[in-house]
Amino acid sequence: MRSESSPILPEVGWRWDSTYARLPEVFFTPVKPTAVETPHVVQFNHRLAQELGLDFETTDRATLAALFAGNLLPEGSTPIAQAYAGHQFGNLTRLGDGRAILLGEHLTPTQERVDVQLKGAGPTAYSRRGDGRAALGPMLREYLISEAMAALGIPTTRSLAVVSTGEPVFREQPLPGAVLTRVASSHIRVGTFELFAALGQVEALQTLTAYTLARHFPDVADAPNPALALLTGVIERQASLIAHWMRVGFVHGVMNTDNMAISGETIDYGPCAFIDAYDPNTVFSSIDHQGRYAFGNQPRIAGWNLARFAESLMPVLASDPDTALSLAREALAAFPERFEQHRMNAFRAKLGLFTAEPDDRLLIDDLLAWMHPAGADFTRTFRQLSHRGGADRIATTDPLFSVWRGRWHARLSRQPRDANAVERLMLSTNPSVIPRNHVVEAALDAATRDRNLDPFQALLAALNSPFDDAGKPALLQDPPPPGTPPCRTFCGT
Repeated sequence: MRSESSPILPEVGWRWDSTYARLPEVFFTPVKPTAVETPHVVQFNHRLAQELGLDFETTDRATLAALFAGNLLPEGSTPIAQAYAGHQFGNLTRLGDGRAILLGEHLTPTQERVDVQLKGAGPTAYSRRGDGRAALGPMLREYLISEAMAALGIPTTRSLAVVSTGEPVFREQPLPGAVLTRVASSHIRVGTFELFAALGQVEALQTLTAYTLARHFPDVADAPNPALALLTGVIERQASLIAHWMRVGFVHGVMNTDNMAISGETIDYGPCAFIDAYDPNTVFSSIDHQGRYAFGNQPRIAGWNLARFAESLMPVLASDPDTALSLAREALAAFPERFEQHRMNAFRAKLGLFTAEPDDRLLIDDLLAWMHPAGADFTRTFRQLSHRGGADRIATTDPLFSVWRGRWHARLSRQPRDANAVERLMLSTNPSVIPRNHVVEAALDAATRDRNLDPFQALLAALNSPFDDAGKPALLQDPPPPGTPPCRTFCGT
């Protein structure tokens, strides 16, 4: 059974310094994980553990399972559930960590501060009659996709472990339960600020603003207007993050404000997926009936979420409401331009462009405009273009593509880089493999239904080196075969 401290645990290198738990308790509720009967390690991220400065080599599997199920608490951890709100499909709701427990903050060997959180570790004060548990399939999905995103160079939370609980969770049907250990720069969200704004707690907003600046934007922590510095910093990071999503065809699926991390990391991999054939209207989430969070709508929704963030900061932006509104509007007006700049930089690299010309946006958008009606696969098309002569081998007789190809070649000839440099840039930017939805679902089915982790492990290994063609089977590089049912994803709660 679980104990409040863990004297039996070997020394693995934890360095706890949980500053969030030292804030006023209005920000959180102390809670302990609910012990499970038969935890078992399903997946453990040895590489991430090493990056964190943790050594579990002498930890036996039973102790490891007990630790990452929440049955044992590391000495020095201070488990809490965080309070926050969130606009869910446009409607503000009071939320909080309903099935997640933050063990605390660990300092890495490079002095990086990271949250270590157990997801699915039992009910909290914010569970709203829920069981606080998680199913094995969604936890393995988050592990797989978050690690794939990290390998693609996209800011993201990370996954340290998945432990099965030996107990079922009941959704539409009984499912095997699991706990995911998530590592993040922090779990502070837009919704965290929304909660205290909605409650009219200006002092809490001031405290949270100062804390978040010191933790995530230390270079401007002493800015004359802290709230404005925070708003500006978050806008920049979100502009960059969404451009990253767009460059690899990632669809988050549930861009509620409680799923927008202030740190600028991708968080909460519920109904997420990657597009195959390019279509900006692509929706995978089974509950997004109106396409609010469609692939092409993600920049607009990010801007909408940032507007909610700015509204939350209004009481601390300025004492005069008109001045606060003016500051917020001016800051928000920069988002479209900053996003477009990040997007252009990303897609120039995808096309091997080292320099900038005024017509580059038209060149990029015309390629996407051809891909959509042609049903061209997003990832495969850019990877084919990356190889020298690849544009000539794209299987199409469409004259529109031929005209575009001529324009692209002419554009490449106007920059002072040779074909080798262009190819290197494109091959390092356009992945060979992504988490193909049909392959992901097959791997998760094998893991949860057949208790066979081999397909999951093989897929994870391939996704750890997404820009390398070597050893990658065609199954991971090709779009789904004709007749494959459309992918539908679920939030897992």
